[in-house]
Amino acid sequence: MSPLNTQRVQALNDTDAWQAVCAQQDLVSNSGVVVWLDGAQVALFYLPGAEGKTLYAIDNHDPQSGANVIGRGLVGSIKGDLVVASPIYKQHFRLEDGTCLEYPQQRLRVWPVRLNGDAVEVSVY
Repeated sequence: MSPLNTQRVQALNDTDAWQAVCAQQDLVSNSGVVVWLDGAQVALFYLPGAEGKTLYAIDNHDPQSGANVIGRGLVGSIKGDLVVASPIYKQHFRLEDGTCLEYPQQRLRVWPVRLNGDAVEVSVY
């Protein structure tokens, strides 16, 4: 493991790296909820029926339109990838890594996110 990856793993294990942003009851199944994190709008997607990971945190800013609307996008699956479709120009972003399927050079920031009891926490690292 590279030194940078080792530092990231250590930071994710550090409780100070996580910030509570809402309660689990504030989430809407199979839909987005937007929260503020360190001055940025972050769209949270709660997918309880998904295999494996069920919670995603991705930038709410749509680079095509310049609007903060990703949290209002439709969630679905394309070729096995969980995606959110921007409600304005309909481009699709993978929830796992933020890559735009139509314009691979565009990528939204993603954050590590977890449930800690009833609190939804996002890593600020």
